[in-house]
Amino acid sequence: MSIKYFYAIAFARTANLSVTLSVCLSGVKFRGTSQSRQEQCAQFSEVSARLGRVNQRSEEGDIDPISPMQLPDSQWKRQAATPGSREHDPSSQQVTKRHRKLLKTSPVRRPHTNSSHSPSSSSSSRRLSDVQESRRRIIREVCGKYRSNISRTITPHHVSRIYVEDRHKLLYCEVPKAGCSNWKRILMVLAGVANSTREINHVAVHYDNHLKRLDSFDHQGISKRLETYTKVLFIREPMERLVSAFRDKFESPNSYYHPVFGKPIISKYRVNASQTALKTGSGVTFREFIHYLLDVHRPVGMDIHWEAANQLCSPCHLHYDFIGKVETLEEDANFLLRKIGAPENLTYPSFKDGNPKAARTSTQITQHYFSLLNASERQRAYDFYYMDYLMFNYSKPYKDLY
Repeated sequence: MSIKYFYAIAFARTANLSVTLSVCLSGVKFRGTSQSRQEQCAQFSEVSARLGRVNQRSEEGDIDPISPMQLPDSQWKRQAATPGSREHDPSSQQVTKRHRKLLKTSPVRRPHTNSSHSPSSSSSSRRLSDVQESRRRIIREVCGKYRSNISRTITPHHVSRIYVEDRHKLLYCEVPKAGCSNWKRILMVLAGVANSTREINHVAVHYDNHLKRLDSFDHQGISKRLETYTKVLFIREPMERLVSAFRDKFESPNSYYHPVFGKPIISKYRVNASQTALKTGSGVTFREFIHYLLDVHRPVGMDIHWEAANQLCSPCHLHYDFIGKVETLEEDANFLLRKIGAPENLTYPSFKDGNPKAARTSTQITQHYFSLLNASERQRAYDFYYMDYLMFNYSKPYKDLY
């Protein structure tokens, strides 16, 4: 494995900064940089120390056996930070202060719903465009601060979660538990696979959607689409997304997650587990699930349903054009659909996928689950998703967190 490739993969792992720091400190000299190893690594010390308390990757592979790919220079020239910006300022504040500032300030204006105000009006369009620029700017700031030295190399791993819709030149990165099922329904309608989102059931969405992923194309096909298509990412408050995943996979009957994840979780983290629990893997508690998530030596690997969004979609590499949030899901989604020229009668579906009878995971439900944990467990769970909180400008969910 080449030094260049190892460097690209190490820095591509957003939440795996402890690996990045260890690579920097190991004495490996990288070509093409004027910074010393100490300068390259200094900015990672705070985040690395924070994230060192939790396991950042599963043991099933910190480095993927895939060939690297270099995007054309034009892709990066267009996205380069403005000289003199905070991304390039060597005298900028320390990491800790910058973290706090990003968490405490919220330049994104939360829109007030006004049923009498047409979402297609110019004022609404300007407002939503301003929201998008704020979200992109915050991601640029965080990436410029903590990812200024990452390789520009994009590998198949970085685009493996992205669905392609060629008719409307749309690239959608799938973040599970953030409206992805209904987004795939929309992509199927846009691609002509279905006439209406209503006629697409759960099985068709996940196992028979006929949608292509970006990593299925060759080098040229990937590069062209990344440069010319609208790149879309929808995310959700990290703790709420985590609880939603737990409820869906462990509190309802599931022929995959109970035996594959439930059995090893119960075996390792439950004292005096019954033979029935050990055999079926049913009945995993939220605390047991959190112990698994935070364990450096997990008995079973990670899963996309609770993997950090910044790892799934690599926003520091791919420079998304549109960042939607579950908290403003329908407004964001319908604004995007109008921008890409989707049919006027196509809107984001409001129905619930998976377990339609169960209540949607809300802030209140999330708080209930986290009340079952002690302060240390809550802190470590927050640390695990810390970069998601920074990049996507979510406030700390609990006052006792630091």
